[in-house]
Amino acid sequence: MKRYLNHYINGEWVASTGSETEAVINPATEEQIGEISLGTKEDLDKAVQAARDAFPHFSQMSKEDRVKMLEDIAEEYENRKDDIIETITDELGSPLEVSEKVHFMMGYNHFSQAAESLKNFSFHEEFEGHTRVKETMGVSGLITPWNFPTNQTSTKIASAFAAGSPVILKPAEQTPFAAFILTEIFDKVGVPKGAFNLVNGTGEVIGDGISSHEDIDFVSFTGSGATGEKIMKNAAENITNVALELGGKSPLIVLDDADVKDAARAALTHITNNTGQVCSAATRTLIPSSMKDEFEAAIKEVLPEFKVGDPREGNHMGPLISEKQWDTVQSYMEKGKEEGATLLVGGPGKPEGLEKGYYAKPTVFTDVDNGMVIAQEEIFGPVMCVITYDSLDEAITISNDTDYGLAGYVYGKDEENLRKAASGIRAGRVKVNDTPADFAAPFGGYKQSGIGREWGDYGIEEYLEVKTILGYPSR
Repeated sequence: MKRYLNHYINGEWVASTGSETEAVINPATEEQIGEISLGTKEDLDKAVQAARDAFPHFSQMSKEDRVKMLEDIAEEYENRKDDIIETITDELGSPLEVSEKVHFMMGYNHFSQAAESLKNFSFHEEFEGHTRVKETMGVSGLITPWNFPTNQTSTKIASAFAAGSPVILKPAEQTPFAAFILTEIFDKVGVPKGAFNLVNGTGEVIGDGISSHEDIDFVSFTGSGATGEKIMKNAAENITNVALELGGKSPLIVLDDADVKDAARAALTHITNNTGQVCSAATRTLIPSSMKDEFEAAIKEVLPEFKVGDPREGNHMGPLISEKQWDTVQSYMEKGKEEGATLLVGGPGKPEGLEKGYYAKPTVFTDVDNGMVIAQEEIFGPVMCVITYDSLDEAITISNDTDYGLAGYVYGKDEENLRKAASGIRAGRVKVNDTPADFAAPFGGYKQSGIGREWGDYGIEEYLEVKTILGYPSR
């Protein structure tokens, strides 16, 4: 049983000023695996003051020293590999292989990439008549979600450190333990006191406290659209800068020349990876009308490859994060049936033999109209909508008929059509076929999928202000 009843403030583990705690549950077993202390406004104020006190020195660290710090963090992060993998498997229910190849590696890559991006990053640019200087925005409040306990925390922290911004982190209550390992890493490598602060707590107390705090200069949030809206309203009171990475209902356009079985496999991978709890997952698969029967048959044929089960006993799809999320996903499955969509595979209820744990069946609806609730709202579970189209122009129109614009995917062979589809989808990131991730490439969304960009040099830019100086002597 892990018990983390302290917060990390000004380089020290300190007891919370409150007495309230919260249990952390393993979603695969429904058993308690630990406990955290829920912070108070006083705890947050102490962390903010520590960050403000650290700002003058930390913001003026040389670029070389910041690069070295990030490289040291990446090295120590790698030393803690086994701990990180075990922790994420326990608190998120992620299969061990996914915890290693996805969660662990994403965190490592963000720190490594931030160091590389910083090496070539220019904070001073000379122009005829003026100089542009990029300066640290100030103290940053980071609010991260439960679905990727290392990815979102690492990309935000790495970019903030690269920019010289002291931070206060509030990780999700459901998956807090990975953040404690990160904190131990920062402490070991000697991140300056006050530059990193960790305060656990609820969204109502610590989350709202961060987004409305008059001494926090920038808020970066990843999570739901409803919470993002609330953060914007809170931040508006102090005209605080915000970056938001919110939801998605991303399309996967399958072209008419695609290998049908490969396309079906790619589509199922999207809804089973991290149990569909991925904001950028392709949850609307668009196929040519002429491919419908063949694609549906391919889904049924390929589905047995995507097993559901104990995350410690194979590379299975693991459970959803909580009973609440399980109930939400079940309600959308019922809604799809009510709306008249055809349930091809899966559906409500738990998979056979998995009565304990928040397991759900990979579920595919066909005959879906893009106006249906299941095609418009983010479900955040292993549920796919299959929508047919008669022309590529129609597929692009359907793809963009959503409030979201986080990601898009195109699968096929014809280069001209791949380019047309990728260019036509209005989203912050479009992936063609099986292209691997590029951690130097910007990540973020259009429309209600958010504001701003993370990853690489764009991520560093988020934490900087631009100052124009006229008459400044040349460097």
